[in-house]
Amino acid sequence: MAEVRAEMVANVWQIVVAEGDTVEDGDTLVILESMKMEIPVIAEDSGTVVQLKVAEGDVIQEGDLIAVIE
Repeated sequence: MAEVRAEMVANVWQIVVAEGDTVEDGDTLVILESMKMEIPVIAEDSGTVVQLKVAEGDVIQEGDLIAVIE
């Protein structure tokens, strides 16, 4: 099981995957927005997205859990 965590304070601009989706290493999970820049959050493991812990429009802090991949 892999936890995907935020690396910075940002807004969740777009969620690209849904719970139950299969992802590969390198796939984009969500796109964050910070200081007018779009920052993709990339899966570092292949598997199934079992939990999404954010919603579009959320403000997240560094270290916040974004998703769980199993």
